[in-house]
Amino acid sequence: MLLKYIIEMIVFLGLFTLLVRLYAIGGAINAVFFYPAEYQKTAVERGLTTNEIIKKRRSVFHWTFITAMLIALVVIVGIINKADTFFIAYLQSLLFLEIMNIYDGIIIDKVWVGYSKLWKIGGMEDIPYIQTWKQVLIKRGILALIWIPLSAVTAGLALLVNTVAY
Repeated sequence: MLLKYIIEMIVFLGLFTLLVRLYAIGGAINAVFFYPAEYQKTAVERGLTTNEIIKKRRSVFHWTFITAMLIALVVIVGIINKADTFFIAYLQSLLFLEIMNIYDGIIIDKVWVGYSKLWKIGGMEDIPYIQTWKQVLIKRGILALIWIPLSAVTAGLALLVNTVAY
């Protein structure tokens, strides 16, 4: 059972990583909306992008990302794991969302962005773009609290899907 959850988590986090990576196709400037506001402002001032492009790409990414990750989580909890009580669906949803939160902060923000050439934007080498540990911990702490009530939403959807599917 534990191995099954580990495999599901790897697939879930793989989808997460793939979605992030897709938005950096053509260079990290296409995903500059991930960067701090000051960094984005400087990129605009240097003529590397525009506020309109950043806003549009951020919006498209968030809708795509939220939809894909929500569907994946509901399918895993409701159909694959066949959670049949709200409590079980809630705990599974919370577990997946909290692990995703930690993964995003450590693996994506600190390791991948911090050490990969993919996330370096030409013409912006003089500006730091990697979040400090303090920034990561604050953001992840806030998201950890947000996932507590939102897990109830995904649990409810998973139960609905489970009921319809079976």
